[in-house]
Amino acid sequence: MNPEMEIGTDKKALRINLEASKYGTFAEIGAGQEVARRFFRVGGAAGTIAKTMSAYDMTFSDAIYGPADRYVSRVRLQTMLDHEYALLVERLDRKLGGGKTFFVFADTVAARSFKQHNESHGWLGVRFQSEKRGPPSQIIIHVRLLDEANVKQQEALGVIGVNLLDGAFYHHEPEKLISSLQENLAPGRIEVDMIKFSGPAFQGVDNRLMSLQLVSQGLTSAVMFTADGETVQPAEVFHKKAILVERGSFRPVTYATNDMLDGAHRAILAQSACPEKDLVLLMEMTLENLLAEGQLNHADFLARVDILGALERTVLISRFGEYYRLAAYLSRYTDKMIGLVMGVPSLMEIFDEKYYLNLEGGILEALGRMFKGGLKLYVYPMIDEPSGKIVSATQVEVAPNLRSLFRYLIDNRYIEEITDYHPEYLRIYPPDALVKLQSGDGTWERMIPPEVVQIIKEREFFGYRAPVTA
Repeated sequence: MNPEMEIGTDKKALRINLEASKYGTFAEIGAGQEVARRFFRVGGAAGTIAKTMSAYDMTFSDAIYGPADRYVSRVRLQTMLDHEYALLVERLDRKLGGGKTFFVFADTVAARSFKQHNESHGWLGVRFQSEKRGPPSQIIIHVRLLDEANVKQQEALGVIGVNLLDGAFYHHEPEKLISSLQENLAPGRIEVDMIKFSGPAFQGVDNRLMSLQLVSQGLTSAVMFTADGETVQPAEVFHKKAILVERGSFRPVTYATNDMLDGAHRAILAQSACPEKDLVLLMEMTLENLLAEGQLNHADFLARVDILGALERTVLISRFGEYYRLAAYLSRYTDKMIGLVMGVPSLMEIFDEKYYLNLEGGILEALGRMFKGGLKLYVYPMIDEPSGKIVSATQVEVAPNLRSLFRYLIDNRYIEEITDYHPEYLRIYPPDALVKLQSGDGTWERMIPPEVVQIIKEREFFGYRAPVTA
């Protein structure tokens, strides 16, 4: 570790140790007491740490926190925070509660071991009082440890744990706290793909916006949240599930948007043995799309998310401009079927070689990465406006040197036509609907599902303008 970074982490730990008003417990499972060790090493820990504990053995861990299906999970972390915080207050509030604010730091981590080389990841959390004897607030995060060596992963865990505590105590703006999580760590050592703030210190904080910050600040490539706005870690949702994902701007969602997904949905269920309950429907927006106007517009982002929530859709925000990168990301979490839903124009872009100039193997490398796990593209037809004819996936024209490759993918059913669709929706385009709703042209309502129309009008999303009546 860079000596300057080491000093920076030690300074943070020492500042907390010298903060006479803070007092708490460290509970760490799985990768050793890497965070507590940081505080002990710099000195002054006796004034900060009431107790540290590490229950390596599952029998002891279950005896303390109750049995768990998975030991490295959000549920386990929450149990640890609940148990240790209640114990801390019960034992010390009468004696110290009038002069100190209490906190509990907990983590449950699977780092690289001698026996296994599974993905190294963990859940970290801090519950803390902002004022003496006040109700607690809480921050939890999920991290991926990207170093190859176990000792390096432990080192990174210690640093991000110190950063999380320091942020909770001294960074009252959540955006700055998120930025501070990667301090004193070289790029590429950790990824934070989930964060959740709760409690009185974070009243008014929208965790969907905080998830967006993780992507925009480069702490992760993608984040997820459910229709009700709950931030989730991808493995919680994707584990042993098939996935069907539609990329779009969703500004706004139209009948065509839904028709495309519905047609692919019916097709994937008919073609696979996957039951409905084991299929995740996912709507993806890229950061590039959200930055189309030059900067992130939080109100516009939340409008899109609220609309997708009203349609009960799970949302993915990503930095994956190229589809092969999205495919690789999804295949990290499941070995079940993955389907990407798109229109004919997007399929034509996939076969445009200019998008793969940064790859040594060009388009062959990109398509090899995309389809290596049995992924399928479900392609919605389009209207060729000059001729008025419907163009399906198999009728797409590609460059002469790519025709054999394209034919191979069609013949082996890596590319599937969506054949069950409503032809009347093919001339519905989101940009047209947006222009109409912003100009007071009421015909936009014929292009959009009624539940979406209602929420746009009630909340005046996307610059909605009511029609002028005579």
